[in-house]
Amino acid sequence: MARKESITKEAIFQAAFELLKEEGIEQVTARKLAAWANCSTQPIFRVYKNMEELTEELFEKACEFFQDYYADFPRQTVTPFVNLGQAYIKFAGEHKKIFEFVFLSPERFGKSMYDIVNGDEGYISREIQSAKTQGSRNAGELFTRMWIFIHGAACMSLTGDYDLPDAETMQLLKDSYHSFK
Repeated sequence: MARKESITKEAIFQAAFELLKEEGIEQVTARKLAAWANCSTQPIFRVYKNMEELTEELFEKACEFFQDYYADFPRQTVTPFVNLGQAYIKFAGEHKKIFEFVFLSPERFGKSMYDIVNGDEGYISREIQSAKTQGSRNAGELFTRMWIFIHGAACMSLTGDYDLPDAETMQLLKDSYHSFK
């Protein structure tokens, strides 16, 4: 009679995601994951052909994690790109390891940063359309300028060099929008 599997793919994946959140993708190794999942490496390679397959699955989950974070983020203004910027900056500070993995990694499994942030819901597309509706002559270029500012602030948040209160961040984003508009 075959031995009953005691650890599922779901349990391995959940342990891998927790390890990613706590220690970063570079620490998601077979041995370390086995320790986190309280198993040997054998079940890991029973459900994943290699660590690259697991890493790609983790990347998809991390992108969804960001999308969920943004979807649940409170909307505080109608000024385009401000809520998105505020959420992105806060995400970097609150979920450092996931932010690094998704937004600072050279390997994005065929997705651009735009694709990741825009998501299935078209978040960036809606913001660009909103900017057009509010009179922006070149909303795409406006987004590019805003994104450079937003991503820079998020990276500063990641390193602990950005510690402005939410109200100041919102005002900076609004001021940037109006100066770039």
